[in-house]
Amino acid sequence: MSRLTSKTALITGAARGIGAAIAKAFADEGATVFVTDIMDEEGQQTADAIGATYHHLDVSSEADWLSVMEQISSLDILVNNAGITGFESGELVHDPESVSLEAWRAVHAVNLDGTMFGCRAAIAKMKATGKGSIINMSSRSGLVGIPGAAAYASSKAAIINHTRSVALYCAQHGWEIRCNAIAPAAILTPIWEPLLGDGPDREARMAALVADTPLKRFGQPEEVAAIAVLLASDEATYMTGETLTLDGGLLAGSAASPG
Repeated sequence: MSRLTSKTALITGAARGIGAAIAKAFADEGATVFVTDIMDEEGQQTADAIGATYHHLDVSSEADWLSVMEQISSLDILVNNAGITGFESGELVHDPESVSLEAWRAVHAVNLDGTMFGCRAAIAKMKATGKGSIINMSSRSGLVGIPGAAAYASSKAAIINHTRSVALYCAQHGWEIRCNAIAPAAILTPIWEPLLGDGPDREARMAALVADTPLKRFGQPEEVAAIAVLLASDEATYMTGETLTLDGGLLAGSAASPG
């Protein structure tokens, strides 16, 4: 039996990468899926490929959230996946001493404000039935300091705390609306492209970025999607306010090489 049959799910930032993998996994498990993004052409292609519906949604826009929610009659699952590092525009200065206020606010507008808007909208929809699952995408960067990406790390840390607040708020009201977070580390998606580049040193850059990871590789979007399916399903109905890390063993410590 499919694990998400009869459930309606909305995933933000689902045109590609982790969001697209989650959308596909949800559709494969029987859910009615709404793919949302600001990349309309890619988003529509992703939706068409999995039999989903596409909506344009800039998660930092309150008006966009209201518009999309007006077009959805009910909601069982929300995945707040849309996010940016701040490096997409080519601006690579995000350390605590040099980051600009504009760059800081731009990252938080998408990552943190977008998550807040999504949680708020989901609660409004889900409380009609008194149950649902909200999944927020944090990061390993929200659990440790990242000197070169201070804005991104700050936003992802705040998402973990907001996840707890939402979980407690819903429980306080007696709703079976669960809110959990996923904290991936290096997952091979387009968000890494500004750092990897397409030059002859690409493979060396990739190896360097996962050199400290015990499993010595990038994670795959499908591996994140598998965790999202669990959190969205009725198999995890006693889990709320939690953050699940998916980091190849990074936070566990270092792994000695076999003798």
